[in-house]
Amino acid sequence: MNFLSSLDDSAGAPLDAASGLFFSAAEPGDGQRWSTWPATIPTERGPEPRPDWLVTSAGAIDTELGVVKSGKEADLYLVERAVPGAPPGTVGEHVVLAAKRYRGIERSDFHRSSIYTDGRGTRRSRDQRAIDKRSTFGREVARVQWASTEFQALSELTRLGAAVPYPVQVQDTEVLMEFIGDDRVAAPRLAQVRAEPAELRELFHQLVDFMHVLAGAGLAHGDLSPYNVLVHHGRVVVIDLPQVVDVIANPAGMELLHRDCVNLCEWFTRRRLECDAEELFGDLVGVLHW
Repeated sequence: MNFLSSLDDSAGAPLDAASGLFFSAAEPGDGQRWSTWPATIPTERGPEPRPDWLVTSAGAIDTELGVVKSGKEADLYLVERAVPGAPPGTVGEHVVLAAKRYRGIERSDFHRSSIYTDGRGTRRSRDQRAIDKRSTFGREVARVQWASTEFQALSELTRLGAAVPYPVQVQDTEVLMEFIGDDRVAAPRLAQVRAEPAELRELFHQLVDFMHVLAGAGLAHGDLSPYNVLVHHGRVVVIDLPQVVDVIANPAGMELLHRDCVNLCEWFTRRRLECDAEELFGDLVGVLHW
């Protein structure tokens, strides 16, 4: 449902010049909520400069548009955020976002391997003990921690200029981010793309550039595969980043970096694009900051 069709066009009210807030007589209906942007603090919002398409009005309404993909630990939803009465596509007043929501303890075992979290730690030793014991409390802490970690990774990689979705905000176990696709159709994953040799080579070089950006910051994706890379109008966008690892601090960091190289090269080699995983690994190790 598009919320624009469910609200009275006359519901809007003028901007309050003193407060800078947009007040509306409209009320959220089924599957809607007030924008959660005003409820977040600066550290829970994406990095500046923020894109011009971002809707930050306190009078905006979020409308659920359905599930894009269900995963073992999180589900991806489409959310329309718009100011009541704003025509679809109005820059700064209407946007479709991807909402990644980590599942509650009743629906997920939260089986992400601890190999990714070695070297991270938590601020509270009680929380870390609970996570290690996989208690009910620990699993709840873990899913909030994974959402926060993914948001932080997206924010840092955005600052570095890496090819990732722009992170809009994080709140509890929900990460709102840029939706990569056209209209409401998500971009295909690399594994689904049937490209000509020249196009395939360009996609490969873009992914190598992505890995170099990460390595330059001492990081590795940790789980890179053609299933967590989107291809949108010839541009790769890497997703699924809660497991990003510090190659130096994590005892398995080098192993995970090497695995990323092998996974990538094996897939491209099967498509007859020459790729040497060991050479790529050596290049990336060479740009790590020790």
